[in-house]
Amino acid sequence: MEQAHSLLLNEEACSQLREHQRAEFVFEWLRFLKKLLPADVKQNQKRLVEQLTTVLTGSPGPPTRLLLAQCLALVYRVGDSLMSSLTVDRCNDIIRSKDDSPSFLPTRLAAVACLGVLYEQLGRLLINSFKESVANLLKAMKSAESQGRCEIMLCIERILKGLGVSAVSCHRDIYKAARTCLTDRSMAVRCAAAKCLLELQREAVFLWSSELENVATVCFRAFEGSNYDVRVGVSKLLGTLLASALDPRQTIAPRPGTKRNSLKEVMELLSSGFLRGGAGFLRASGDMLKGSRDVRVGITQTCVVFVSILGGAWLEMHFSCLLSLLMEWVSHARATQYPADAVSCRCCVSFILRATLGSLLGEKAQIAAAKEICQLIDKQKRVARVSPADVAASQHVLVCALLELGSLLQDLSSTAAPLLLDTSIGMLDTVISVLLHPSASARLAAAWCLRCVAVGMPAQVAVLLDRCAERLNALKSCPEAVAGYSAAIAALLGAVQLCPLGISHSKGKVVMTLAEDLLRSAAQNSRISIQRTQGGWLLLSALFTLGPTVMEHHLPRLLLLWKCAFPLSVRDLENELRRGDSFTWQVTLEGRAGALCAMKSLVVHCKDLLTDDVISRLLPLLSCAVALLSSIIKAYGNQIKNAATVFRLRVYEILTMLQPKTYEGKQLDWTRSCAELNLLPSLCYIQDLALLGPGLQDVDQHYIEEQLHGGGSGGGTLEYDPFTIFEKAQEVPTPLPPASALTAAAVQLFGVIFPHLGIQQKAQILEQFCEFVRQLKGARQQTVQIHVAAAFCCTLKCLALSRRELGSEEVQKPALSLLLGALEGSNPLLRCVAAEGLARLVQVLNDPNFTVSITLMSFDKLKMARDAITRTGHALALSAVYRYLSGISSPQYISACVGVLFTLSQDSTSPEVQMWALHALSMVVDLAGPLYHSHLEASFTLVLRLLLSTPHTHVEVQQSLGRCLNALITSMGPDLQGAHTYLPINTLTSCLVGCAVMQDSQDCLVQAQAISCLQQLHMFAPRFVNLASLVPSLCINLCSSYLSLRCAVVACLRQLAQREAVEVSEHAVTLVKELPRRDNTQLGESASPPLHNIVSSQHVSKVFHVTIKEVGLEGALFSLLDRESDPRLCRDIQETLVHMMSLAAESKLAHWLKLCKDVLSASADSAVETLQEEDGDRYDDSSVFHAKSESSGPFNNLRWSTRVFSMECVCRIIAQCENGDPAHFNMALAQEQRLHESADFLVLHLADLIRMAFMAATDHSDQLRLAGLQTLLVIIRKFSSVPEPEFPGHVILEQYQANVGAALRPAFHVDAPPNVTAKACQVCSAWIASGVISDLRDLRRVHQLLASSLAKVQVGRDVTSQLYNESTFTMETLAVLKAWAEYDRESPGSHLQQQSDEAGTADPAGAGLLKLVQTDLATLSRLWLAALQDHGLLTLPSQYSSQLPSTGGSFYTAETVEQARPHYSSAWATILHATALWLNSTGFIMVDEGPANLSRPVTPTSMGQSTSLSSVKSPEDVSTDRLHLILGISVEFLCSPHSGDQMENISSCLQALQALLEVPWPRSKVGNDQALSVELLSVLHRLIVTRESPSIQLAVLELVRQIVCAAQEHVKEKRHSAEAEKETVPEFGEGRDTGGLVPGKSLVFGALELCLCMLVRKLPQLSPKLAGSPTGRGGQTCFLSKTDCRLVTSALAILSELPSICSPEGKRSRVTKSFEELSLVFHGLFWTDKMEPGVDEVTMLTSLTIFLLYASAEVTAVEPLQTRCIQAFRASLESKDPVVLSRSYQLLVSLFQGPAPVARPFILALGGRLVSQLEEVEKSRPQGPAELQAVQDAIRALEALVFAADETHRPQLVAVLLPILISLLLDENALASAPAASRSLHESALRDLMRIGPQHSAVFKALMASAPHMKARLEAAVKGNKESVNTKAQAPRVINKNTPSIQLKINFL
Repeated sequence: MEQAHSLLLNEEACSQLREHQRAEFVFEWLRFLKKLLPADVKQNQKRLVEQLTTVLTGSPGPPTRLLLAQCLALVYRVGDSLMSSLTVDRCNDIIRSKDDSPSFLPTRLAAVACLGVLYEQLGRLLINSFKESVANLLKAMKSAESQGRCEIMLCIERILKGLGVSAVSCHRDIYKAARTCLTDRSMAVRCAAAKCLLELQREAVFLWSSELENVATVCFRAFEGSNYDVRVGVSKLLGTLLASALDPRQTIAPRPGTKRNSLKEVMELLSSGFLRGGAGFLRASGDMLKGSRDVRVGITQTCVVFVSILGGAWLEMHFSCLLSLLMEWVSHARATQYPADAVSCRCCVSFILRATLGSLLGEKAQIAAAKEICQLIDKQKRVARVSPADVAASQHVLVCALLELGSLLQDLSSTAAPLLLDTSIGMLDTVISVLLHPSASARLAAAWCLRCVAVGMPAQVAVLLDRCAERLNALKSCPEAVAGYSAAIAALLGAVQLCPLGISHSKGKVVMTLAEDLLRSAAQNSRISIQRTQGGWLLLSALFTLGPTVMEHHLPRLLLLWKCAFPLSVRDLENELRRGDSFTWQVTLEGRAGALCAMKSLVVHCKDLLTDDVISRLLPLLSCAVALLSSIIKAYGNQIKNAATVFRLRVYEILTMLQPKTYEGKQLDWTRSCAELNLLPSLCYIQDLALLGPGLQDVDQHYIEEQLHGGGSGGGTLEYDPFTIFEKAQEVPTPLPPASALTAAAVQLFGVIFPHLGIQQKAQILEQFCEFVRQLKGARQQTVQIHVAAAFCCTLKCLALSRRELGSEEVQKPALSLLLGALEGSNPLLRCVAAEGLARLVQVLNDPNFTVSITLMSFDKLKMARDAITRTGHALALSAVYRYLSGISSPQYISACVGVLFTLSQDSTSPEVQMWALHALSMVVDLAGPLYHSHLEASFTLVLRLLLSTPHTHVEVQQSLGRCLNALITSMGPDLQGAHTYLPINTLTSCLVGCAVMQDSQDCLVQAQAISCLQQLHMFAPRFVNLASLVPSLCINLCSSYLSLRCAVVACLRQLAQREAVEVSEHAVTLVKELPRRDNTQLGESASPPLHNIVSSQHVSKVFHVTIKEVGLEGALFSLLDRESDPRLCRDIQETLVHMMSLAAESKLAHWLKLCKDVLSASADSAVETLQEEDGDRYDDSSVFHAKSESSGPFNNLRWSTRVFSMECVCRIIAQCENGDPAHFNMALAQEQRLHESADFLVLHLADLIRMAFMAATDHSDQLRLAGLQTLLVIIRKFSSVPEPEFPGHVILEQYQANVGAALRPAFHVDAPPNVTAKACQVCSAWIASGVISDLRDLRRVHQLLASSLAKVQVGRDVTSQLYNESTFTMETLAVLKAWAEYDRESPGSHLQQQSDEAGTADPAGAGLLKLVQTDLATLSRLWLAALQDHGLLTLPSQYSSQLPSTGGSFYTAETVEQARPHYSSAWATILHATALWLNSTGFIMVDEGPANLSRPVTPTSMGQSTSLSSVKSPEDVSTDRLHLILGISVEFLCSPHSGDQMENISSCLQALQALLEVPWPRSKVGNDQALSVELLSVLHRLIVTRESPSIQLAVLELVRQIVCAAQEHVKEKRHSAEAEKETVPEFGEGRDTGGLVPGKSLVFGALELCLCMLVRKLPQLSPKLAGSPTGRGGQTCFLSKTDCRLVTSALAILSELPSICSPEGKRSRVTKSFEELSLVFHGLFWTDKMEPGVDEVTMLTSLTIFLLYASAEVTAVEPLQTRCIQAFRASLESKDPVVLSRSYQLLVSLFQGPAPVARPFILALGGRLVSQLEEVEKSRPQGPAELQAVQDAIRALEALVFAADETHRPQLVAVLLPILISLLLDENALASAPAASRSLHESALRDLMRIGPQHSAVFKALMASAPHMKARLEAAVKGNKESVNTKAQAPRVINKNTPSIQLKINFL
């Protein structure tokens, strides 16, 4: 293919190729030529045109001819255009040719395509020949086939686009031809005609003026029998014409003679088609249309396009008029003549309202629209009240209005709260009043609207429930009131599932009482019996949605109600049948159907309550229900048909959900009619649904498109099944009519029952099914066949999932016959299900012989059959069988399948066969995996050949080719990875060319497949994908009108953004910059936005251009995210933005922050109300920021959900910067780096971050407020410690104190939701804990907020009405208490009693903080203790659940135990620490704090403060309870295996325990209870082993030290008590009673074990097992960090304290068991062969000295240990480092001065070495300060040795010391020239001699007498010292005598 990459076609290379390779070669050459053509081609133009003309006459395929036309036009455009007319004439000649042979058709089509593109590109250069060309085309179209007609329409569209107004002379002729083609039998021709007319209307004014009615009539006809593409194209045409007629300025300026039309006239024209009429508003016409749903759906889409083109501003201005005109459609008798038509009409109008109001209007405009709708509802309600005859007309209006109002309110969420408070419209009153409407559909719509209000504003749930319950009680005698208010209550209960805050459990009790009352009073008044019965069971069914915690209390009463609803036995049922009339039975069936629905709700929502006992009580009732099924119809027939149908439906539903064994043997009749769409899609393989067209796939119009596939039911609606109103769904439920729903339920039940039947029964039933199908004919046969196939396929699916067997051959034969009959049925959906069923049958039987027979049969059928139906069914069956049976994954089978499917795929006579065969081939490729590699090259060749030859009219074949190509790329993908690929180059080329062909397709689904293929290719081999061409195509299609294409684009962008986010953004911006203005217009036309977002083609391109140019691709994605409603697409957009942000946010920080800020500010009503200070302070927090609407930004009127995501992006940016440059959080560093490089840092944007957080935190949307508070919390945590460089000693956040306070204040408002207040409390505590607050006034403001929340907690949940679930009170209360706990922990001096006296010396803010905390500490302490006891109870294992209080705890109720646990889990640790600190500060001394106002008793025992005199506890007991509470919670958590990810909680526990043990009283308790101490040590030992955090380990060791200290105090106290009693003082301590240390019961043993564990972990060489040798010296030496040294030191210190708590027996036990271990410890610590010099050696000696001095004599006197210690010191004395020597001598001083048992061995061992070292100093004098210090320290050590000796031996040692000192003296001559160090040593020695000599005068005199040379040396030194002193003393007097008193600054001499 490299030979094709040239300017001219390589004809020699091309001629050597085969035919299909030649087509591929030419196509690749044309692709390369198109990229190359902007270059100069004038030199080669003639030859190039000849080659292109040759290709033109060579029968090119559809993709090639379009590319050929583009290249030919570009040649003339960039080269010489004079010869273009010759090419036009040549094309006209080809079109006029009389050759009608099939082989000449591609040439004629290529000529047509070239003609169109030439005129499009060259425009007026060809003006002279365009009339002839147009006439030629129109003449040729009369005899052309469908491909020709389609191509001619597209050609004329391009001619019009190129010539513009110059083609006006041919407009009428073109219009006539296009109008005819608009109703062509070919759907592709209709689409092309719609495009042609859409281009024509730009200049042809008559289309939207005089001919508007005729065009509309033709468009209505075009809708009849149309497919999805036709409806999209024609609706776009008609909508644009109507918009132009209403507002001509949208296209061109008005011309003379034209007439402006009103909105009413335009809508009347649409209504004429919608209501099956034909009369227009410009002239009368009797042309009546055939009414069809196709027309209604098309007109619906037209109306959406029409409004969308006019825009949101127009809609906002004219909404009232538009609403009234739309409501006339649904109120017209002709549109609502039949129930199915009424439902269809309502769906269409609802879609128009939803697609326009939900997409075009901002939040402010939506609120205004909601007001208009509310006024309409009020008007319709009054009309119905005045004239009962208008009820039928008004009910449909009310349904549409109420459903749209509910959708608006649900979307607006809490931003619509002001709307409910507006008394001028009384929205809630208006909606509630509709609950009394005579029509059931209106009442249910009103109930659903109330549910939407509750979902959007959860605070309204409880209010509306109370209101409806009150009205229901008051109006029990009104049938409409009972039905309406019960439906409303049920809907509100269903809304609770979507409200995280829930409702109070007391509401459930109220509803239960209401339901019981309705059911008991149903028989009192026959007029309202049905309503009361249905309403009662509806309430009970909805009540189950509250969950098992609520319903378990009501279950006994429900069982009683169920028992009363059914006869006790079948005999009682027979007696019932003998009495009663049809009305009585209707009421009875309604009641029993409701009871069964309540059972179903029990199974769905409260499965935990479905115990064996409950099932045993329900089974007799179900038996009676099943027995009643057949009897009741026989008795009363059609009189109770509807009630019996509903009853049968409920029976089937409940039986499907229960275990089949409970009703084996029951025969059920299920022969009902139902549309296939309601049954079959769920049974098909999901990918097979692509065979059925886009109607069943992802489209924006799915809501109305599904009506066209729903048979005769017209879609579902709420009144068909009111019991669906409480389902968990965002959209309104659309249950099917009872008959259709019954069939679906019967199919599901059959699938569950059939596997449990006997073999005979199975065979008999299947044979009956086959017989039914054979006997019937026509539509009835197809209907029964659909039902039978669906039921049996459902059975096979159940069998496969449960791994059960179908049965013997007598069952298999009719089963196979049944499926084969369906496989050859005319319904394509039925064939899909049959293929899936056949594959499931093979899977269930798992018989190789059966599998082979099935596949051979399919092969034979495919070889012999010639009809398309048989061939398509069996082709799909081959792939389906292969899907479920891996046992036939053999190359032979794959080869056979591929051969057959290859043949079918090339059957160009039947596009349907091609489509199904290619789809089956794609399934085989996908399933075969590596086994398919041998067929890859042939498959790519086939797919590419078909892509290059398949006509554009057969888009379904192209779509299957796209799926096949995608599967092939996936199959070869792994081989593409790596730097080299071993696949044939032709295969790769075919892959890329195939993708290019599909990208150029006109079908959006094919383009989506192309993008998916390139995405797959990029995933495996990015080097083969050119982003420079891919990204622009993605950006263009980002606004496609097809949801599938938009999904594919975003999915591809998401993948690209994971690795090349920066490149993708750059390519997108480059696209916009390089596009010329005309190309932008074409861009808008070729890729229009979604129907519900269309403004106009030109405007779309302008918006697209501006959005990407201003804010980049990421900004365009934000805009798309705001418009889209598909959850999957929105999720992909968000992930794409996150990936782009993660790769580019740090490098483009300012851009991303500005983008997020623009998104956040893009609200029409973003102004924040100014908050006034309540205390009248002159500082106004909210005056800092006044968030104003920034309409000048690139975004307008974005939804709150998009703005919430922007705040989440801000948090992600902050988190990402945290892992980047430290300058992001350092202002000084950021400013410094900013001067030297063009970098950007987050700290420089802190003001914007604070502003965004403030704007979000003060918004009307609760979700946005939560996001803003979370962002503020992140900002505080990340920036609280950043210093302000301009003001040293201050932090950068100090300047935003008022801003933070203003952002927090709204969250503490009385109406704020609990979750918002809880989050604000978290921010408050973080703000206070950060230490930023420096101003006492700001501190007081934040304190006031917390104080108000604390007051709210004290008031409790029972004082005021509960709007939310009791668990929200728990959440808010614990959040407040946690915030106060953190507040208390941060207050200086609040922990310890002794620090309170120092508060006056703290900073003012700190002192104020302490004072503020102290005022509420009494109340807080009680609340904290109550919360801790609640937590302690909730953490009990399930077997102790009986110990939980029956009424709940302090802050939770018994019903909300499970919901409360997470809240306690997140708050308890902080509260525990704060409580321990409070107890620390009080010293466990009981203080009368006064009662705290709690809504419930603090705990069941009230923490020892109960007012009952019989249960009053002493202060000692209360303190003991508190201590045990804290100890129990801490130990339970520290023992938990799930605490690994909660390091903060572990730290809090340890700190709390440390704080407790600092107080004498709890320390004495722990010391007295040895079992408790041992348990604590065991827990701490486990913590040491399982946690590697140094801080945790240090805290553990500190706690161990405190426990050991507590034991020491206990032992001392016992000894002191014994001494006081003057008894014989025993040796108290551990081991006295047991004679030693008992593992598991000994505190000493536990502490020793823990400390040694720590030492071994830090020094593995201590353990022989770890070190690899018996002595532990084989391992490498471990060098310790500072933290490790602290840990080792702490462990050693604990070890040194352990002997003090041992008795003599224990000491002996300990010595005998642990001395060897200690010797190993110190061997590893202090005696290694590879000891490093310096700090490590000094640290070792220091630790050794401390141990020797403070350890007990029993330990230090052990011979091995003592010897090794001496060796360590001896080794240090040999060091050459003076620093080490100096430190060693200093430590020896400490040892020599220590206890005699410690000092004596060291004196004996090291004294001689010390003396010898000092004697050598005379020969080598110190040369520097370090050496001097070492010698002086050695002298100090020798002096300490002397004075440590006994008095009797001391003179002998002094006699050794004095000569050494004298030897250090210098003579008079050497002193003058000696270095400074030697002189200093001389002076130091002289001072020591003069000090020591007089003390030992006798020894001194004797020494001087015996050694004259020493005496002379000493006298010389003394004499020299005296002269020096005299000289220094006389010097000042000489200066004073000769120096004048006044010093002159200038020397005048």
